[in-house]
Amino acid sequence: MPQSLARLHVHLIFSTKHRAPIVTDDVRDPLHRYMASVMRDLQCPAVLINSVEDHVHVLFDLARTVAVATAVEEVKKSSSKWLKTQDSGLAAFAWQAGYGAFAVSESNVETVRNYIANQREHHRAKSFQEEYRAFLERHNVAFDERYVWD
Repeated sequence: MPQSLARLHVHLIFSTKHRAPIVTDDVRDPLHRYMASVMRDLQCPAVLINSVEDHVHVLFDLARTVAVATAVEEVKKSSSKWLKTQDSGLAAFAWQAGYGAFAVSESNVETVRNYIANQREHHRAKSFQEEYRAFLERHNVAFDERYVWD
């Protein structure tokens, strides 16, 4: 086969360091736009980015030439640097060291998109930790609770 073709959807989840409630309404939309531009520059266009105060969900299409770890590193590093310039109170901002990345089948893209779009409602009943544990369990990801949080 002479051509290399791929269509890979990824649901990325990561939190602020120590789940600090930093992503406020003042910075949320500009942060999402900035993150989308970083993803676009990587040829990994964001389908949807949404967040609540302590974490972010990104549904994106992974470019066939980019590793998941590279896309995550770039979006976290770039957005962290950008966020620090937005307000003197954010000078010490950091994302958590880790992340969760989950494959999304073409048939589930709309379901995941709706889930991400409704984060505020969802988190009225469930904490980030509960949500994240459920994702790890649903995707059969082995984890040690001592190393999941920072």
